[in-house]
Amino acid sequence: MNTLLDAIHDPSDLRGLSDQEMDVLAEEIRQFLLENVSQTGGHLSSNLGVVELTLALHKTFSSPKDKIIWDVGHQSYVHKILTGRKDKFPSLRKEDGLSGFPKEEESPHDAFNTGHASTSISAAYGLAKARDLQHEEYEVIAVIGDGSLTGGMAYEALNNAGKGETKLIVILNDNQMSISSNVGILPYRLSQIRTRHLYLETKEGIRKGLAKIPKIGIPISNWIRRVKRRMKYMLVSGVLFEELGFVYLGPVDGHNCKELQKVFQQARNLDEPVLIHVRTVKGKGYEPAEENATRFHGVPSFDIESGNIVGSVFESWSEVLGRNLVRLARKYDNLVAITAAMVQNTGLEEFSHIFPDRVFDVGIAEEHAVTFAAGLAKGGLKPVVAIYSSFLQRAYDQILHDVCLQNLPVVFAIDRSGIVGEDGETHQGIYDIAYLSHIPGMTIMAPSCRLEMVAMLEYAVSYPGPIALRYPKGRVYIAPSEERRPPIVQGRGYIYKRGARVAILTVGVCRSMAEKAAKLLKQEGISPTLADARFIAPIDETLLEELASEHDLLVTVEDHIHTGGFGMQVAAFLSARKYPCEVQTMALPDKFIEQGTRESLLTNYGLCPDAIAERVRKFLARGEHNGGKKREA
Repeated sequence: MNTLLDAIHDPSDLRGLSDQEMDVLAEEIRQFLLENVSQTGGHLSSNLGVVELTLALHKTFSSPKDKIIWDVGHQSYVHKILTGRKDKFPSLRKEDGLSGFPKEEESPHDAFNTGHASTSISAAYGLAKARDLQHEEYEVIAVIGDGSLTGGMAYEALNNAGKGETKLIVILNDNQMSISSNVGILPYRLSQIRTRHLYLETKEGIRKGLAKIPKIGIPISNWIRRVKRRMKYMLVSGVLFEELGFVYLGPVDGHNCKELQKVFQQARNLDEPVLIHVRTVKGKGYEPAEENATRFHGVPSFDIESGNIVGSVFESWSEVLGRNLVRLARKYDNLVAITAAMVQNTGLEEFSHIFPDRVFDVGIAEEHAVTFAAGLAKGGLKPVVAIYSSFLQRAYDQILHDVCLQNLPVVFAIDRSGIVGEDGETHQGIYDIAYLSHIPGMTIMAPSCRLEMVAMLEYAVSYPGPIALRYPKGRVYIAPSEERRPPIVQGRGYIYKRGARVAILTVGVCRSMAEKAAKLLKQEGISPTLADARFIAPIDETLLEELASEHDLLVTVEDHIHTGGFGMQVAAFLSARKYPCEVQTMALPDKFIEQGTRESLLTNYGLCPDAIAERVRKFLARGEHNGGKKREA
C-alpha cells in the first residue's frame, strides 16, 4: 500500500499537503525511523522528537537555497528523509553508507557539517553575514537543542549575532535533555517560559499608537521605552534572548505542524535576529524512548516491541571506570567526578547515585569542565574528568594553561579513544596522543585489558600531577586470569615475551593484536619480542634503548594517527641516538577516518594481526635476501 512518505522525494513535495496530511506523514516518518534505526542502530530519541519541527521547517523554507544548520547534527535524520535520502537508510552509519550527521558531500541540503555541539549559531551567523556582504537573498536557520545551549560557544555567538544588523533565525529545540537530563540554571529558566501573547499585543498597541502621533519629544520617547522595558521584564520570561538583541517568539508546541509553520512564517517576515522557542518531547511517539530518552539517544540494534537491545550484553571500558571509581571514592573522601552531559555514557551513573554531591555534570561545556576541575584540584580535591576523546580536544587550552601549567592533580579519563566507528569523522578519538603528549608535565597511560585499567586508575588517582588514561569504546578486553603483570611504575613499560630479531611495542588495546600476530608467526618458526608501552608520555627511554640494541626491527602499533603519535616519538628518540635498529610505525593515516565498525576500519587501515604479521615477514624476507640475520637471539 502506498503511503504519503512514498511520494516525498524533495522538500517541495510538502507544499501541497494539508494540515491533516502533514500529521499523517509525521506518524509515517516515526514508524519509518523505528523500523530502520532498530536494524542499523543510531540516534533515535532525538529524531523522534523533531519530526513535526523538521516538516514545518521544510514546508516553510526552501532548502537548499535557504540554509538549515543542525546542532547537534544527530537530530537530522528526518531532514535526510525529506531531502531524497530515504532509500539509503538501510546503510545508515555503515561503511560507505549514509552518515548519521549532516554531510555536505552527501547532499546540497546539508548546509554545514555538525558533529559537535554548540556550533550552529556561530556558523549560521557567518553564513548570514556572507549572504549580506555578497548581496544575496536567502534565509539562514540554526536549529539548536537546549542541551547544546549549555555550551559557552552558543552564548558567544548569540552575543555577537544579536547586534541586529544581520537577519538570522535561531530555533531553540527545548526537550529538556542533552544526552542525559539537562543541568544548570538555563533549563530551569526555560521551563518557566509559558507565553508572551499579552506582551506582544501590548507592544504592538504601543507601536500603532505612536505611529499616529506626528511628532514626539525625546523625553516622552525615552519614557515610553523605559515603560516598554519594565513591562517586558514583568510579562516575558524570554527576556534573556531579548536583551541579547533577538526578537523572542514562543514557546510554541513543537508537535503541532500548523502552529510551527505560523511562527516560522512570522520569523521569516521579520528583518532582524529572531529566536523561536519550540517545546518538544525527546523520543516522541515511542513509549520506551519517551520513558528512557537517554538509553535511546544513541542505541544499537533493538527489538521494537520490547525495546530490548539485540545481541549480547557485555562489560564496557566505561563501566569498568565507573565501578572502580565508586570503590576508590569510598577510599578517598576527596575524589570527585566531572562529566560534560554524559553521566550514563561515561559510566558515572552508579557513582552519581551513591555520591550525588561528588559528581558534577556541567552540561556540554568541556572547556568549563576542565578549568572547573583545576579549581577543585587547587582547593584540595582529586577530580576525575570523564570526557570522550573527540570532545576533550575542545578544551586543549584549558588543559595546557589551567591544569598542566600549574601541575594540578587532575585525572583525565579519556573515553572513546582510538577508532569509535559508526559516528564517523567527527567522533573518531584518534588525535589525543598528538594534542596531549607534547604538553610539559602531562602523563598519558593506555591500558591493554581490564586488569590494567583498574591498576592504572588507582595509580592515576594517587598521582600528584596531571595524568590521562585513554581507553576505547566497546567491550573491555579480559586478559587470562593466570597472566602476571608488573606493578605500575611511572613512565615504564615492560617486555612480556622475549624473542629474536624483531620487537613489537604496542599501545593500549593494540596489545591483543600483537599477541594474535605472534601466534600466526609462531606457526612459521618466527618468534618476535612483545612489549607493552603502558605509558605514552613520558616514553620509557630505558625500554626503547633495550629493544633497539637487541633487535633489528622495532614495530610500534597504535590506534591513533601517525603524525604526533607514539610511534613517531619512538622513531625520533632512537634516531637522535643513532641506533641502527629500524623503526616501523603502524598507525592510522593522517586523514579524517570515515564511518564503519571499529573492527572493519582497523583492518582496512592495516591495524590487525594479519597486517602486523605480514610486516614482520616482509622485513625478515628482506634481511635474508641481503645476507641473513644481523643479530641472533
